Amino acid sequence: MQKKTKTNPSALAILTLACTIALSACAKDPRSTGSIRGIKKPIEQMSVSELNYTASQLGKQYDRNPRSKPIGLMYADVLRSTGRNEQALAVMQQVVIKHPTDNDVLSAYGKSLAATGNFKKALKVIQRAQRPDRPDWRLFSAQGAILDQLDQSEAARVQYRKALDMVPNEPSVLSNLGMSYVLTGDLRAAETYLRRAIQQPGADSRVRQNLALVIGLQGNFEEAEKVAGGELDQAAAQENIKFLRQMLSQQSAWNLLKNTDGEQPAKTE
Repeated sequence: MQKKTKTNPSALAILTLACTIALSACAKDPRSTGSIRGIKKPIEQMSVSELNYTASQLGKQYDRNPRSKPIGLMYADVLRSTGRNEQALAVMQQVVIKHPTDNDVLSAYGKSLAATGNFKKALKVIQRAQRPDRPDWRLFSAQGAILDQLDQSEAARVQYRKALDMVPNEPSVLSNLGMSYVLTGDLRAAETYLRRAIQQPGADSRVRQNLALVIGLQGNFEEAEKVAGGELDQAAAQENIKFLRQMLSQQSAWNLLKNTDGEQPAKTE
């Protein structure tokens, strides 16, 4: 039987960083940029340099039309993807003033709050956006990710399963559920959900990166690198592999997933 462990706050920070830098599916909906003028490539397929360029272009469009919901949402999304969480929150604060009852806006606002560590306020915003008569699976998933950040993993998984009841095998939700198990040290369960996620249509490099991280944390570095670079162009694959190596080369990344008595999560037999 696999021994489960509990991560401490530093381990949680490492895994949250993995979600952010590797463009994981943590509380983030895949969103096409096709409707935004001059931007054709989905965010999850962009390299770091492409993301920075896109942020610059969207910033100019946002300055010209700050009332635009699509531009505001996309601009905040790209800013979060490049780690500019405070700026993304500032953008969403302006957008939510103009669209105070829009569920898409409230969801994105909640995610920006969570990205800056305002988890309790983020949870309230997401809960306010959810309508009992017309529930949104994305909001269930976002609520689950925030509850995970608040160290309420069981409650988080209830929300993920509500989302999966509505959209079975949705890769972003399966990925979030898998990462929930990482945060409590159950790497085998995490790998099961992430492998299921990566097999689904629509699974992107964020899901792949989460799976690579979990495989690597169990000591299978060769397979982790193959997963991290799979089905990506060479530049994106190298970026993913570089990040994965940085994560796994830190001895603390593994040590922080131990119990206080020094026990490690059991490796897959």
